[in-house]
Amino acid sequence: MDTSSGGGHKKGPGVKKSKKLSTRVDLTPMVDLGFLLITFFIFTTTMSSPTAMKLFMPKDADNPEDQNKAKESGALTIMLGKDNNVFYYEGILDPAGANFKSSNFKEIRDVIINKKKTTNPEDFVVVIKPNEESKYKNVIDILDEMAINEVKRYAMVDIAESENQLVKVSEGGAPAAPAAN
Repeated sequence: MDTSSGGGHKKGPGVKKSKKLSTRVDLTPMVDLGFLLITFFIFTTTMSSPTAMKLFMPKDADNPEDQNKAKESGALTIMLGKDNNVFYYEGILDPAGANFKSSNFKEIRDVIINKKKTTNPEDFVVVIKPNEESKYKNVIDILDEMAINEVKRYAMVDIAESENQLVKVSEGGAPAAPAAN
């Protein structure tokens, strides 16, 4: 150990040359950490993707003859009203409304199951018609019923004015007056 207070540099046989330390930072561990974070976020985003019910909508046909046809005997029409009311009829609606029936979401499952059992699977189709007073929740509930009962063919269409009038009368409300022009 040199305890001399000499201010100059000594060069000689007994003096060790000081080793210069590197000021460079090694970034290799940071790159590894970056790749680990990237893979972690990629895996977690694919795992947290929301699940939704698959709904395949048919393409609109240019010609009315090209549209999907359904047998009247295999058709079940479900109409959704306000206050969780469900109305249905089988086949074509009777002009007097004799086959127009009221139900609720607990009983509609039995109606669907019975219609599915008594109908040829290729002919069975459910037509869903929500009116303007039905809730979004009710539409989702009836679509869930289609998935639960494994209904292969169903369609959501606009409700006809005559059907809407029947729904409103059955709910106890007065039918809406037509708009005057």
